[in-house]
Amino acid sequence: MSNAWYTFNNVDEIDSPALLIYKEHVKDNIETLINSIDSKERLRPHIKTHKSPEVSSLMLKAGITKFKCATIAEAEMLANAGAQDVLLAYQPVGPKAKRLAELVEEFPGTTFSCLIDNYNTASALSSVFTLNNLSINVYIDVNVGMNRTGISTEGVTELFRICENLKGISIVGLHAYDGHIRDTDFEARKKKCDEGFNSIQTIAEQIEQSSGKKLIIVAGGTPTYSVHSRRKEIECSPGTFIYWDKGYEQILPEQHYKFAALVLTRVISKPASNLICIDLGHKAIASENPLNNRVYFLNAPELFPVGHSEEHMVLQTTDKQYEVGDALYGVPHHVCPTVALHDQAHVVEKHMAVDVWYNISRNRKITI
Repeated sequence: MSNAWYTFNNVDEIDSPALLIYKEHVKDNIETLINSIDSKERLRPHIKTHKSPEVSSLMLKAGITKFKCATIAEAEMLANAGAQDVLLAYQPVGPKAKRLAELVEEFPGTTFSCLIDNYNTASALSSVFTLNNLSINVYIDVNVGMNRTGISTEGVTELFRICENLKGISIVGLHAYDGHIRDTDFEARKKKCDEGFNSIQTIAEQIEQSSGKKLIIVAGGTPTYSVHSRRKEIECSPGTFIYWDKGYEQILPEQHYKFAALVLTRVISKPASNLICIDLGHKAIASENPLNNRVYFLNAPELFPVGHSEEHMVLQTTDKQYEVGDALYGVPHHVCPTVALHDQAHVVEKHMAVDVWYNISRNRKITI
């Protein structure tokens, strides 16, 4: 048995494909995050990466109290874990608004908030919460260039004005996600990030001058965390740091986290002299990236994927010989959707698989 950090002695007991979580690396990554900022109060990690109550508990024990999520199930999982402050970084439309109200009523010990980017949604949300004698904090979602969600910067102050007196909701902040900024060169990334943030800061100042209300600013994700974390008062929302992946290792060289989530796979066939087939299909590894950017094998870096389908991945080999049954340890290129493909993860400590954690908020619904 290899002494490499990722190997474990009872690997033969774990069927593949499987998600592996290395608990000590998870804890190290939390510590690295906390040490990278001046105050834990400015951390609002996004939990879309891990979807796990056990990992949420590790962050809570480390003193992180505020979180961000994308689904009602993720918000419910956080509340069950004891999170004090949960931002649903999503605009609740349709039945989602009613589910959010049910969540607020069910978990009075957690302060919930959500996003809006237009008056109609804000008004509908106001009606739902007023009808249920509840209230919800909201952040105005601002489009700073990603062009996915949010209102343009020019419309923010007017939206604040017309929504300010709606019952059942209270505008407490601005949300600006700049996930489109992914330059490997840190200075280039910083320049684009600063340009986007300057408009947010200006808007916040204008609103404070006109209304007397100082808004919270929640900004960025993992790629721009290194920039936003240097600002004062801004809340930062990295997510991938917790498990890390090959994609961010390649484009964010200034961030030093450890791989904490791997996929275990095995050779299941040798269809030709220079080919092997493994049980790591689309259902076990995120596959939205090009074929050569889906997984990197720590114990077989020379393997090159040439085919991929629902249950299989075909790899081209070089001089090294592989046998049917050989175990491979893969680093996902994109860990977040990879985790969402696995209902559970095997926890590895001291070269032994010792526990199972369930990624319960990969489900669309837990109870609410």
